[in-house]
Amino acid sequence: MILIVDFGSQTAHLIGRRLRQIGAQTTYANPDEALALIQKSKPSGIILSGGPSSVYDDNVPTITKEIFELRIPVLGICYGWQLMAKILGGTIKNTTKEYGPEVLELRMVNEEWRDKKENRKTNSQLFPNMQKQFSVIVSHGDSVIKLPKDFIVTASTRTVQYAAVENKKQQLFGVQFHPEAHHTEYGLEVFRNFAEICHEKLEPISLDPQSIITEIKETVGEKKVICAVSGGVDSTVAAFLMGKAIGKNLIPVYVESGLMRVDTDKHVQYIFSQLIRSELIFIDARKRFLKELKEITNPEQKRKIIGKLYVDIFQEVSEKHPDATFLGQGTIYSDVIESKGSKHASHIKSHHNVGGLPKGMKLALLEPLRNFYKDEVREIGRLAGLPEEVVMQQPWPGPGHAVNIMGEVTAQRLEQVMHADQIVIEEMKNADLYDKVFECFAVMTGAYSTAVKGDSRVYAEVVAIRSYDSVDIMTAQWSRIPHDVLARISSRIVNEVPHVSRVVYDITTKPPATMRWE
Repeated sequence: MILIVDFGSQTAHLIGRRLRQIGAQTTYANPDEALALIQKSKPSGIILSGGPSSVYDDNVPTITKEIFELRIPVLGICYGWQLMAKILGGTIKNTTKEYGPEVLELRMVNEEWRDKKENRKTNSQLFPNMQKQFSVIVSHGDSVIKLPKDFIVTASTRTVQYAAVENKKQQLFGVQFHPEAHHTEYGLEVFRNFAEICHEKLEPISLDPQSIITEIKETVGEKKVICAVSGGVDSTVAAFLMGKAIGKNLIPVYVESGLMRVDTDKHVQYIFSQLIRSELIFIDARKRFLKELKEITNPEQKRKIIGKLYVDIFQEVSEKHPDATFLGQGTIYSDVIESKGSKHASHIKSHHNVGGLPKGMKLALLEPLRNFYKDEVREIGRLAGLPEEVVMQQPWPGPGHAVNIMGEVTAQRLEQVMHADQIVIEEMKNADLYDKVFECFAVMTGAYSTAVKGDSRVYAEVVAIRSYDSVDIMTAQWSRIPHDVLARISSRIVNEVPHVSRVVYDITTKPPATMRWE
């Protein structure tokens, strides 16, 4: 078993997910309980996660030096590596910041490159037989500038000399990038190599819908579940599993907030008439949502208002169903971690189904997908029997277009963003690109610029287009949409959507950007 010490990284849980992919057993520990758990469970290896802190700040999470003296291989990632270096006598400094993709260049370790034709390196324990240069995901402000005793550098980036290091004698390793990120090349290989260093027995496991269904049965018993459904992948898979587990005791509820994409209501009705044969409760709450969001401009307020209103409506439904004791949701782990899902994590945004939930809820939460990522949820749905067009549809957030409108959500701006978004969808489908990107949508930016329409000056809002490629939502690359497709989208939006001056295309990766603007 490999123990992961969680220092609050947004991707700490993802480390375990990657290790699970290669068949390694894992467990987690907070820093203050790490030594005791290590002494008790005797793991084959230890991974120190990244985190939002700086090692020189006050009251930051730390561990004891004794952990590095136990003759157990240790891999420090980002903050974990910096903390290791500090404890063992190295020096860390706030230097050039790196966010997003960078090129890692492997360094010679004691001998020349053996296979110059293939440009491969064979003598570093963590990077054997890999290309000399490959792309990695980085996200840090501090860097190690002086190595502890007996450490050697094995890789560097353009601005960070000690991007990967090792102490072969004590089996200590550090990396200033995130191998757990999907967009890091050779990331799985790095973990597989570390698992081999630890002599960890790898036994690949599969995602089993039946075990989730069994757990739902045991949890719910004869009670009923009010299940929040939106037509999206996560809520549909969650509802499908609940339906298989509890049958008629599932009460699916679709709340028409007015914030969803065009024809979402028809899509939901199809799902619950053809795929999940449960009687769908449909509630039109468009006026309520607009009223509650009036004059609200703060993104966190928006999310919490939306989260509370959804729950209020579900609890109103529960009053008509006395046996309903659970609120079923399609919460997945990327929702949890951005809403401050672990002790030392930084709060990024309150997802309506996590950080946006009000206190004092009468219904107990039932979230069978809470510990899974988007690609895992899709595979679970596929294995459970859902069709491909359902499991591979583009994701859509519960707050919907409310977080695609910077500033106040008004009826006019909602109509604008829905029209612009529909143009994006149509043109991406016409170009056979819609199913090839992870998600694409329009954003009302709240920024204004000058335009000329019909020889007259117009000062109107700027619309942004966001399209990205991802697997698990934790990292993303912006989509390389052909210029002629972007040109058609732009032309249609400025001509068809009222009060729009221009269109821009967002080409920011995650990190540093989140998927949505709010």
